[in-house]
Amino acid sequence: MSQPLRISGLASGIDIDSMVQQLMQAARAPVDKLKQQKQLLQWEQEDYRDINKSLVSLRNSIFTAKLQSTYLAKKATSSNESALTVTATSAAEGIYQVDITQLATGVSVISSNLPEETASDGTTQSLAKQFNLPAGTTVTFELQGTEKDSNGQYITESFTFNADTQTIYDVISAINARNMGINASYDSTNNLFSLTSTGTGSSQHLKLVSDSISSVNGVAFLHDYLKLNLTTGSELFGKDAQVVIHDSSNTSVTYNMPSNSFSLLGLSFNLKAPATGITISVTKDIDTVVNNIKNFVNAYNDVLDKINAKLSEKRYYDYPPLTDDQKKAMSADDIKLWEEKARSGLLKNDFVLDDIAANMRSTMASIVSGLTTKYNNLSAIGITTSSDYMSEGGKLYIDETKLRQAIETDMSGVMDLFTKTADATDQKGLAQRLYDVVNNAIQTISSRAGSDAVSNLADQSYIGQRLKEIDANISDWEDRLNQLEDRYYSQFTAMEQAINQMNAQSLWLSQQLGIGQSSR
Repeated sequence: MSQPLRISGLASGIDIDSMVQQLMQAARAPVDKLKQQKQLLQWEQEDYRDINKSLVSLRNSIFTAKLQSTYLAKKATSSNESALTVTATSAAEGIYQVDITQLATGVSVISSNLPEETASDGTTQSLAKQFNLPAGTTVTFELQGTEKDSNGQYITESFTFNADTQTIYDVISAINARNMGINASYDSTNNLFSLTSTGTGSSQHLKLVSDSISSVNGVAFLHDYLKLNLTTGSELFGKDAQVVIHDSSNTSVTYNMPSNSFSLLGLSFNLKAPATGITISVTKDIDTVVNNIKNFVNAYNDVLDKINAKLSEKRYYDYPPLTDDQKKAMSADDIKLWEEKARSGLLKNDFVLDDIAANMRSTMASIVSGLTTKYNNLSAIGITTSSDYMSEGGKLYIDETKLRQAIETDMSGVMDLFTKTADATDQKGLAQRLYDVVNNAIQTISSRAGSDAVSNLADQSYIGQRLKEIDANISDWEDRLNQLEDRYYSQFTAMEQAINQMNAQSLWLSQQLGIGQSSR
């Protein structure tokens, strides 16, 4: 659509652009109102989504609290930590006697001191110069590492080097590039070359299949020049760790392990040195259980505090969102201070958050029916609400002494209080119940305010739909305003054209009158 002709106020002397802007400013009031409504909804949406992020974090904490393994934590100690450190995973409580008769080892061969690999100018010397080999020498050897073929046979890798042009570092790179379970390295400080297996245990393997130098018969490069304790045909194997565990009936069981770190009988072992007569004690890990419950309660309190803060936040009705024109007349700091008040209290007394908080509080205050223990509610294990319930909104407090006593006295009872599963809600453990409550709360808020993971176009939430409606209304209004602005300019243009015509006619009459008078 072509824009209508716009003529400035040359004829009338009127500032038409300024006048149209003033007229349009008044006409834009409904659009500004819609944009303010949109801004309020966007802020409300952000506040809801922020609460939802906290609820998701709480749900993760609750998930840990409703697992039985959280309350079955064990603590293991070793009587000789210089030889063995141990942690408990699912081991039964008790005393274990352990002997470490052998550590797991890999394969390793290290040279004695070699000639310097660097020249006087700091550059790396060729193999021929480093080891004083005749010109034109070719070094060839074959190695077997840990890798086997489909028939279970060790794979032989062949290596050939031009001693005139290649260096000790080319040898290292070539060996390591074959991924044969053997690493080559060079200690330039002490001039030592080594071949070492990448793992430990009896499966680790190294064999020198062949070794020769083209210019010197009967001399082996790896053995005679790299000074490795390897001769052609020699074969090395790693060793498994050997651990002997004695039970109370004096029965001993020997375990062979390929690594010095392994799991066995619900314990994680880390062997450091051979030793005998090591005592491992496995007991309840009261500290871990207490900390897990404290973390759960803290996460619950944090979310409840956040919701309660939003429900009681002051609303400043005299501070609506700023329009674009208002922002142009204000500093950045003034805008920030204004908007802090403008978006304050948008969820004050919000029925959605109020319902979520009430459900959370009633869940944590309820009794678990059907338990065969006295620990059927939180207060029985030392977790209670503040005496000033109204001002703190149901925040929980822990009497750690009473909680520890309950765990030490009846760990199973405390575990059931949180983790019991059942079809009837009143028989479910508190963590099981709260998980359902929080999960429903997350879904409720998502249906009202959507999610950051969903694009605005795909957002089907209540606020998302309201924002789309407002955007459509703003678009309609912008079209109307553009038409109105064009009409104003058309009217002023018509006025200018009429004035121009009148001025032209007036000038013509004046000229005619002047001609008539001069002819007399």
